Amino acid sequence: MDFITEAHELKPGLIIFRRGDVQHNRWYCRMKVPKEDRYKTISLKTSDMTEAKDKAYDHDAELRFKVKHEMPVFNRQFSQVAKEFSDRQKDRADVGQITHHRWRVIDSHIRSQLNRYIGNTQISLIGPDRWKDYPIWRQKNGKGRSRDHVSDATIRSEMGTFRSIMMFAAGKQYIRDSQVFKGKLPLSKVSREEFTPQEYRKLHTFARSWIKEGRHEMHILCRTVTYNFILVMTNTGMRPSEAKNLRWQDVSIQTDKQDRQFVRMAVRGKGKHRNLVASSNVATYFERIREISKATKPEDFVFTTTEGKPAKTLYHGLVEKLLIDSDLQNSSSGSRRSTYCFRHTYATFRLTEGVDVYFLAKQMGTSVKMIEDHYGHVNPVKNAERILQGLPGWEPIVEVSGDKADSVNADAAGTKAKPRKK
Repeated sequence: MDFITEAHELKPGLIIFRRGDVQHNRWYCRMKVPKEDRYKTISLKTSDMTEAKDKAYDHDAELRFKVKHEMPVFNRQFSQVAKEFSDRQKDRADVGQITHHRWRVIDSHIRSQLNRYIGNTQISLIGPDRWKDYPIWRQKNGKGRSRDHVSDATIRSEMGTFRSIMMFAAGKQYIRDSQVFKGKLPLSKVSREEFTPQEYRKLHTFARSWIKEGRHEMHILCRTVTYNFILVMTNTGMRPSEAKNLRWQDVSIQTDKQDRQFVRMAVRGKGKHRNLVASSNVATYFERIREISKATKPEDFVFTTTEGKPAKTLYHGLVEKLLIDSDLQNSSSGSRRSTYCFRHTYATFRLTEGVDVYFLAKQMGTSVKMIEDHYGHVNPVKNAERILQGLPGWEPIVEVSGDKADSVNADAAGTKAKPRKK
C-alpha cells in the first residue's frame, strides 16, 4: 500500500489512513476479515479524524456481524459476477463439459439482456421482485428473433441463466443461499422442438439434394459429414456433448442372441459414462464419415473438422443453414430449432413406436420422470395395441407374412419398411 501517506492503527486488524494518490484529504479504513487472509477497504468520506475513527469502528462491527451470520462481505455488481460466471462456462466448454454453442448462448443472455436489466445493481441487493418482474421488462424492452413478440421459450431460457448466475454467486459466498430464486420458472414450459414424421422426411429428402448443390468438393464433403452427423444423432438420441467426445474406439458392432447386428457406443457427457445401442444402419453413417475423415485412428474423435481436429461446434453453422434452406428452422410453435432437436426427435419417434419408457430413459441417459414430463404429448392412440394388450378383443395377432409393419423411424421418417429376408 505505497499510496498511504498517514496511517493510525485503532486496534489489531483495523487502521485508518489517508491516500497520497488522490486530491482530497478524506480518511479511509482498512479492516481484516475475521478468519480469512483478506482485507476490506472503505472510504469514510470525512476529513475529521474523530469522526473517521467512529465510522471505522462502526464498519468493523458491521463486518464482524456479516461474517458471524454468513452474509456477503464484499459488494459486487451483477455484471461483474455474470462475467465471472460466463468465463467459468467457457472454461467448461473448452474441456468438453458443455458445448461452445451452449456457452455462447449463456454469454449472449448476459450481454444482450441481463446486464441491461440489472447489470449495475449490487448482486447482494437483488431480491425475488427483480426475478419475478423480468418477463414484463423483457416484453417491453426487447424483440424476439423473428418478430416483435418475445417468446416464452426465450424468456425462460434467459431466466434460467439468471438463476444459474445467482447460484454461482451463492457458491462463491457473494450472496446468501436464501437469495437464490427457488421454485419453477414462470411462463409455460418450453416445448421440445422435435420434428414431425412429415418434417423429418422433408429434411431427409432435402439434405441429399443440398449436398449435391455444394459449390466445390470440400464444400460437398462438409455437407456430407453434416448430413450423416444428423442421421447418427437422430438414430441414437445422443446429447451433443456426448457426440463431441465420441472416439472411433468407442464405436463397435455387436450381435444379439439371434445374430442380428447392432451398434454399441460408449459415450461420455455431463460428467458420466454410459453405453447406448443403435440399429445396424447407424454403422453405415459412421462408415461414410470415416471414408472422408482425416482422423480415423482408434483414439481420434469421430466428428472432426476438415483438418481432422475435434469439431467443437459440431457443424453448428452447417446444421443451421440446412434447417434454414429446408424451411425447417422454426417448429410449429415458432421456436428456433438447434442440434438438440435431433435428440428430441429420437425420443418422440421411439415412444411412438411403443418403446418402454424405462428402457428409453436408460438409452438416453436420463430419468423416467424426465421422459414422462417432456414427452407426455406423444399420442397414446398411436400405441393403442400396446396399451390395450391383454384386454378382451386385443389378443396378440400372429404374423404370418413376415413383413414388418409401417413405422416411424429416424432414417426415413415413416417410409415403408422392406420385408425381412427369410
